[in-house]
Amino acid sequence: MKLSIVIPVYNVEDTLDRCVESVLHQGIGDFEVILVDDGSRDKSAAICDEWQTKDAHILVIHQENRGLSAARNAGISRATGELITFVDSDDFLKEGTYSGIIALAERHDIVEYPVCRFHQSSSQQIISFSDKVYTDPKRYWLDAKGYSHTYACNKLYKRSLFDNIRFPEGQVFEDAATLPRLLQTARNICTVNQGLYYYTLNEKGITATANGKELKNLLDSHIHTMRQWNDTLYYMHVLNIQMDVCELSGEAPTLPFMRINPLAKRLPARLRLKALLLDLFGINGICIINKAIHQWKKPRS
Repeated sequence: MKLSIVIPVYNVEDTLDRCVESVLHQGIGDFEVILVDDGSRDKSAAICDEWQTKDAHILVIHQENRGLSAARNAGISRATGELITFVDSDDFLKEGTYSGIIALAERHDIVEYPVCRFHQSSSQQIISFSDKVYTDPKRYWLDAKGYSHTYACNKLYKRSLFDNIRFPEGQVFEDAATLPRLLQTARNICTVNQGLYYYTLNEKGITATANGKELKNLLDSHIHTMRQWNDTLYYMHVLNIQMDVCELSGEAPTLPFMRINPLAKRLPARLRLKALLLDLFGINGICIINKAIHQWKKPRS
């Protein structure tokens, strides 16, 4: 099966070559690389065009700046492969990653492989997976904690999953809104412990700099998903997001209250105090406590 690799590009002249080179060294034969220049103001557009002249696998799309989701959606619309994946242009892949898992992608609707959260000047964190196939998306979301690694990029998909699904434009944290919809459409999800996607942590990126309104997008996506799939650990994960939203925006909590037994065996020890505070003071109370603690910890000038 042919693999379409969609790479949104915006002002990444320093990392674009590394990204494209890593994609071209994957050891697969039938593939296309779609570079979507989203109105770059640096040399990125010219670099894209240079790659298109050098390699017949590469197709370039130039469009006005409309954001990451719009760039991905443009690539999806032009893709001709039966399989599709996404790579952010400041990230890169370990050599041979796709060649090691593409056979699995031909048999499964979604294949997820390890991701390394990589910082140029400090440590790295690898998120790995057991070799497993899930036929129930709820079990993947809760048992494999899919909610904590909703990255679009460390996955190969059947292109047909996107027939009626696109990334939401004008919204940040778009992956968390899109992945649950894809999971509900997929017949199966396969996780593997081979290959590696290097996710570059950007100090100026949305994950590091999001304000309360932007984090509210992420919170709303999870609250919507919780209506179908929920358990104790997922709820505690979303509670952390709710506390951040309250601290940054000052808005009242929107996460519904869920009573959690602080002594439940499945609850890790590190979460038991938080569960106790939730039980005693409710969501609004625990948000107030969280904000007060962070203000107390701030250095005095």
